[in-house]
Amino acid sequence: MSDAPQYVRSSFCAGGACVEVGLLPAGQVAVRDAKDHSGAPHVFTPHEWDAFIAGVKAGEFDRESL
Repeated sequence: MSDAPQYVRSSFCAGGACVEVGLLPAGQVAVRDAKDHSGAPHVFTPHEWDAFIAGVKAGEFDRESL
């Protein structure tokens, strides 16, 4: 596996205002701005990413909850 992650973006992305997510070799998850690849990605441990996804699925980040 290469050190550079293969990034993907959501099928819900429209107009380029999106984030891209890539899996790093050590299992960490990298998140970057789809419009600007020059900046360093935000990197999360598998535990942090799983907790975030669980929160999304539970509705914790819905606009009404913020």
